[in-house]
Amino acid sequence: MLRIAVQAKGRLHEDTMALLCEADIKVCSSKRTLLVQSSNFPLEVFFLRDDDIPQSVANGIADVGIVGENEYLERNKNAQIISRLGFSKCRLSLAIPKNTNYTGIHWFDGKKIATSYPNILSGFFSENNIHAEIHVITGSVEISPGIGLADAIFDIVSSGSTLVSNNLCEVETVLKSEALLIGNRNMNEEKHKILNEMLFRFEAVKSAQDKKYVMMNAPKQRLSDIIAVLPGIKSPTIIPLADEEWCSIHTVLDEKRFWEIIGKLKDLGAQGILVTPIEKMIL
Repeated sequence: MLRIAVQAKGRLHEDTMALLCEADIKVCSSKRTLLVQSSNFPLEVFFLRDDDIPQSVANGIADVGIVGENEYLERNKNAQIISRLGFSKCRLSLAIPKNTNYTGIHWFDGKKIATSYPNILSGFFSENNIHAEIHVITGSVEISPGIGLADAIFDIVSSGSTLVSNNLCEVETVLKSEALLIGNRNMNEEKHKILNEMLFRFEAVKSAQDKKYVMMNAPKQRLSDIIAVLPGIKSPTIIPLADEEWCSIHTVLDEKRFWEIIGKLKDLGAQGILVTPIEKMIL
């Protein structure tokens, strides 16, 4: 049995539970239950505060954990990064009151900065030879300048709406963060086997993200031109049709270039283009 530490609530919790669901690892979570076993996979889910996850994994209380990169770096515990999961993205940034005359990073010299991430911030200031007073608080960091507690803040930024509502302006991005799968360094062979199966499922889910399965009919005389514009995984599937002058082409497209490529396919004579989402993709 593998035990995974998961944030008990918040956006990272929701994204993590969605990933487990997509990987067909069934977990019935409850606000009152801290430890839940999957009904169809050898996995126990241990619900914790996000800042407790790195230490729990490092100490072996949990075998693996899903945590924000910001918390992993701030806690600096002896747990290894197994995989970058690519969701729950945010950034750690310095922000100052709006309409302040910001002259560059050395504006922070001699200032008081409120944050819940003193270790990351002190490292950044040390690298840039900045001497500032770091005031550690938890909770609503963004209100600190407005009540005279600090000159600026260092905090998580996602959309930036919280900064705007508190009359703050983001001026320096220190760290870009995403969800990490971290692991204990002393897992036994059996737990590694379960972990590898879970990683296989996670990768299948991740590979399918932002991908579309595309089917179309195309004139055979334009086949080479059409294949040339298709950035398929390896090569498209070509299926003959009853009309010998036409064929059916099946391929996978990245959503980022989807409309650009579809336009080119239409210009080359492709017809009956059918697009479907991909749930899982095994590479």
